[in-house]
Amino acid sequence: MSEVLQHVPEPLEGVRADLAGQTSDLERVASAHLPAVATSRLKIAVDITFALVGLIVLLPAFILIAIFVILDSGWPPLYSQDRVGLNGRPFRIWKFRTMVNGAEAMRERLMPLNEAPFPAFKVRRDPRITRVGRFLRRTSLDELPQLWNVVIGDMSLVGPRPALPGEVKHYDVVARRRLRARPGLTCIWQIENRHRAGAAFDQWLDQDLEYIQKWTIGLDIVLIVKSVREVVRMSGH
Repeated sequence: MSEVLQHVPEPLEGVRADLAGQTSDLERVASAHLPAVATSRLKIAVDITFALVGLIVLLPAFILIAIFVILDSGWPPLYSQDRVGLNGRPFRIWKFRTMVNGAEAMRERLMPLNEAPFPAFKVRRDPRITRVGRFLRRTSLDELPQLWNVVIGDMSLVGPRPALPGEVKHYDVVARRRLRARPGLTCIWQIENRHRAGAAFDQWLDQDLEYIQKWTIGLDIVLIVKSVREVVRMSGH
C-alpha cells in the first residue's frame, strides 16, 4: 500500500452485509473524526449546486434518453440498485437502464469473464448490455440520474465509486476506509484506469484512500474537468 495509508484514521467498526435479504442491513462504520472530504460544507454546497443545475439543464436529455431506452428494450428506463455509502449506510443508486431486464440473474454465470479487480465486477463485452445501453456506457450518460443521489446527499460529484453490498462483504479493515467519504460520480481510478483490464484492487484502493486523505476543492475541480474530457472522448465501456 502507498504511504498515504499510514495517515488515514482507522474505523472503529467493520461493515457487515447480510446477503440473505433484498435490503441488506449494514453496520455503520463508527468514527470519532471523519476526514474533511466527508464533512466539508464547501464540498457539499458545490455538489448540491452543480447537481441541481445539471438536473435542470439536462432535463431534455433525460427525457430523450428515457424514450430511447424504452423504444430499445422496454420499460422501465431507469434502474436502481442497493449500494453502500458514507459510514456503511445503504442507499439506492439510480442509472438509466443499459442492460436487458433480469440482468442481475445472469451475473453469476458471467463471473469467470470478470475483468475488474476483485471484488468489483465488470465485463467489457457484457452480453446483457442493450444497443442503446452500449452507447450510454461509452458516453457515461447512464450515470446522469445519480445527480439526484448527489442532491439528496447520498453521493458526491467526486469520490470512491459506490460499492455493492456483496463487494463490501469482502472488504478488510483497510478497504473499509473507502467508506469514510461519500461515493462519487467519478474518481481518480475511473479517470486513469478505465481502459485497463485485470488491474489490482489494491491499486484502486490506494487511489481512493489517497483522494480521501489529500482532498481539496481544487482537486475535485481538476477531476471533474478530466471526467468531462473522458465523456467527450466517449471512452467509457
